[in-house]
Amino acid sequence: MNDIIPLFQESDYIMVTELTGHPVGYVTAADALAACYQSHQYLEAYFEAMIETMDASVSMIDDQENTVVWTPGAERIFSIKAKDILGKPMPEFFPVDMLQILKTHKTGEGVFQKLHQPRPDIYVLINSNPIRLNGKIIGSVVAETDITSEVRLNQELFNATSKVHQLQQQMAHLNPSSDPFSQIKGTSKAIKRTVDMCRKIGSTKATVLILGESGVGKELFAKAIHDIREKPDAPFIAINCGAIPPSLFESELFGYEKGAFSGADLNGKKGKIQLAAGGTLFLDEIGEMPLEMQVKLLRVLQEKKFYAVGGTKQLNADFRVIAATNRDLEEQVKKGDFREDLYYRLNVVTLVVPPLRERREDIIELTHCFLNEFALSYNRLIQDIPQEVLLDLLHYHWPGNIRELRNTIERLVVFSSDGTIERDYLPLSILSNRNGKDLPQVVPTTGAFQTLQEELEAHEKQIILYALKMENGNKLAAAKRLGLSRATLYNKMNKFGIFD
Repeated sequence: MNDIIPLFQESDYIMVTELTGHPVGYVTAADALAACYQSHQYLEAYFEAMIETMDASVSMIDDQENTVVWTPGAERIFSIKAKDILGKPMPEFFPVDMLQILKTHKTGEGVFQKLHQPRPDIYVLINSNPIRLNGKIIGSVVAETDITSEVRLNQELFNATSKVHQLQQQMAHLNPSSDPFSQIKGTSKAIKRTVDMCRKIGSTKATVLILGESGVGKELFAKAIHDIREKPDAPFIAINCGAIPPSLFESELFGYEKGAFSGADLNGKKGKIQLAAGGTLFLDEIGEMPLEMQVKLLRVLQEKKFYAVGGTKQLNADFRVIAATNRDLEEQVKKGDFREDLYYRLNVVTLVVPPLRERREDIIELTHCFLNEFALSYNRLIQDIPQEVLLDLLHYHWPGNIRELRNTIERLVVFSSDGTIERDYLPLSILSNRNGKDLPQVVPTTGAFQTLQEELEAHEKQIILYALKMENGNKLAAAKRLGLSRATLYNKMNKFGIFD
């Protein structure tokens, strides 16, 4: 028809011929018009029947933003009759900033299954697309499904879950997990090897030196080693050697007697060594310790005796030492910035915590763990994290390691005020990294890359199997460890073919 209609501009008659060129008849402009009108009637009948039959809300606007389609489903959701809105500008009935149809009409970008609020009291899942003719946008269409009741119910359940989670945390403080490594997340080979080494260290009282980049969680491993080898009530005292001014370091470490110096507490003060008696002294960032303090610490470690600042009574030093640093101590020893004798005193057993880029398989589990933590903390209704965001997280090299990942997930939750995580919420450093030139060394679960969804499901299955193994097959305990309900765990086990 598109080829025929222009011909009527030259004549009211068009001859019809066979392939051989032999004429067989003719078509008049009136005939063509009648055929077009009949086709239009058929299309209109189908269109009207479809619109009347649809249960969902469907609406359309023309290029002047006037409403041209308003289905019965739209009438039910928005309590606006078609006779009242058809032919009128849609912005007269809704706040402009809440109309996705206008955004699509102006930008030409559609959305699919997006949580949306066309009015403050209504939540819908919306699909939208521009209507194009000859490359030009002449209108837009949206289809919406009302989920207001589901969102409100979900919010109530979310609030109830938050309260339950708080109670569980309180119970955990009263009855802590029997596994000291429960706070260390991940199932990668790298992290498993590190945990296994910690368990072996836990059977000794040896001094431990933990090496690793900033943000890998060295203190978590120090606390786990402490928990596995000390009594439940043994103190764990941490001191950051890089955060204390050199002039105050000695009094912080050894304590002081009353009147030891001007401004001192009249009753004196116990130092970290005394507070750690019978337990562990964790010397974080040991590479930052001033040289003059290194000498005094070495003497304490050798003699197991010390004096408080301004004191005359010799005190016993009864504690185990765990030190940690992100520096190359051997290099510091060569430069004279760290005492060689202290280095060898501390370096009895060395534990190297792998950076996040060497355990990328754990990024997904850590992401969901932090997502759940901050969703509860900020009372955000966040259902999931988009696959494209997960891809960005998997591709990034994470110089700040787990601390940086945790901060990134907190950022995503903070910006997701409507409950939807957007890729634009990621820090620029992560977004700019997705150039395809420096792909991560992610090991596929099956030996060959699958789709992202298949990879995620494969990793999820491994995590569930690991949790069940940790809890000796106890599904309720495994569900608690994973932060799931027992019913959700059963559904996932059935989905992944995990049977007793």
